[in-house]
Amino acid sequence: MKVIPTLVTALTLSLSSVGVLANGPDFPHLSTTGYGEVVATPDMAQFSVKIVESTMTAEQAKLAVDKVVQDFLDALNQQGVEKQNISSSNLYITPQYHYPKNGKPELVGYRASRSISVTVDDLANLNQYLDLALNSGINQVDNIQLQVKDQAKYQQQARMAASKDANSKAESLAQGFGKDLQGVWRIDYKMSGQQPILMRSMAMDARSESNGYQDSAIIIRDSVDVIYKLD
Repeated sequence: MKVIPTLVTALTLSLSSVGVLANGPDFPHLSTTGYGEVVATPDMAQFSVKIVESTMTAEQAKLAVDKVVQDFLDALNQQGVEKQNISSSNLYITPQYHYPKNGKPELVGYRASRSISVTVDDLANLNQYLDLALNSGINQVDNIQLQVKDQAKYQQQARMAASKDANSKAESLAQGFGKDLQGVWRIDYKMSGQQPILMRSMAMDARSESNGYQDSAIIIRDSVDVIYKLD
């Protein structure tokens, strides 16, 4: 009776192995993964800010938030920022309660908030726009993301570097085992994207932390999986 589970397990493993072999090449081969990366200097950015106000009434909270948002939008407009580079969220209002240990929750006011996202076409203007937000009454910065305008160009460079890396590894491995490459049998590719070096969240009063964006960098990575035929 104890032999039966062992036979079933062995049979299952055997069938699984046959399935794996059936899905792969039936000739001598070598698999490698090539990696490539390009370091680019950011030339644009996108940042998101938020105004949060707490007042006694919902109407007061709405008016306070709307005023700050409008002041910031007007300031951006005066600096020539295009409307398509600005987006703002709807107004969110939530009641605020105090929860005593004994007794019912007590309404103590309302919290209102709105978010604004700005695309900065010239990175040199980033600090200036953040100052405009501060002077308008914005009290929270959610994130600052550095970007490059010609993303496709850098992605292509990273992709070519990944291809060369895959070829170099394959040639080295084949040589080490006394084999010769007989061409590429399969290529699997999925774009990896970019990794911003600088992406931070901070309070608006930490103005000194917003310096030095133009000294930052973006690493754009790519990779490719390749299967080569062997002699």
